[in-house]
Amino acid sequence: MDELQDSDGQATPVWAIFSDLMAALVGILVLILVWVIGVQLELSQSLAEEKQRRIAEEQRRLAEEERRMALEEALATPLARGQVTFRDGRIGISGSVLFELNSDQLQADGADLLHSLVQPLQAYLDEHDELLMVSGFTDDLPIHRGNRRYQDNWGLSAQRALTVTRTLIDQGLPNDRVFAAAFGPHHPAVPNDDAEARARNRRVEISTVPRSSAAQPQTEPSPETPPAAPGQETVDGGGDG
Repeated sequence: MDELQDSDGQATPVWAIFSDLMAALVGILVLILVWVIGVQLELSQSLAEEKQRRIAEEQRRLAEEERRMALEEALATPLARGQVTFRDGRIGISGSVLFELNSDQLQADGADLLHSLVQPLQAYLDEHDELLMVSGFTDDLPIHRGNRRYQDNWGLSAQRALTVTRTLIDQGLPNDRVFAAAFGPHHPAVPNDDAEARARNRRVEISTVPRSSAAQPQTEPSPETPPAAPGQETVDGGGDG
C-alpha cells in the first residue's frame, strides 16, 4: 500500500504536461507569425520597388514624348513645306536634295535647307541638354568605278555626314553639340527593291541623343580608309552606286 502511494506521488502532473505543450504551441505560432511578417515585408518591398520602376519608366516615356513633340514643333515650318520628314524622333532629308550622285559636295538647295533648320534646331538645343547626331546612309549599289575618291559606300556616307555636320556648325550650331556618324548601305529605310526605294535610302538623318549615351564625333575619313560606323540608327546621303 505504501509502494502504491509512492508511485502516485512520483507521477508527472497533467497540468505540467499541458503547460509544456502550450509553451511549444505558442513557440510554433510565434515562429509562424514571424515568418508571415517577414514574407509580407519582403512582398511589400518588392511591390514598392516594382511601383517605383514603373513610375520611372513612365516618366522616361513621357520625357521622351515631350522631347519629340518639342522637336516636331520646332520643325513645324520645314515639315509643312515638305522639306524634311520626322519619324520616331529622327529628321530625314533626301540625299538627292543635298548631293548629286557619288558626290559629297553640298548643292545650293541643300545648303538653303540646312540653313532653314539651324534656328529650330538651336531653339531645341537651348531647352534640352542633348546632342545632335548627323548620320549618313546609302543604297546597296556599289560606288561607280570612275569614282576614285571613295573605296565604298562607307566612305561616301561618312563624308556626306561630315559635310552636313560642318555646314550646320558653320551656319550657327555649336560645334560641341553636333557630331557625325556613318552607316553606309546598312539600316535602309525600305528594302532596296527598285530605283525609287534606293532613292529613299540615300538620305541624311538628324536625331537627338542624350549627352551620356552619345558617341564621340568621327574624324574626317581619307578616300582610301573609310571609318567604321557606330552602332546607332541615323541617316545620310547614300551610296549612289
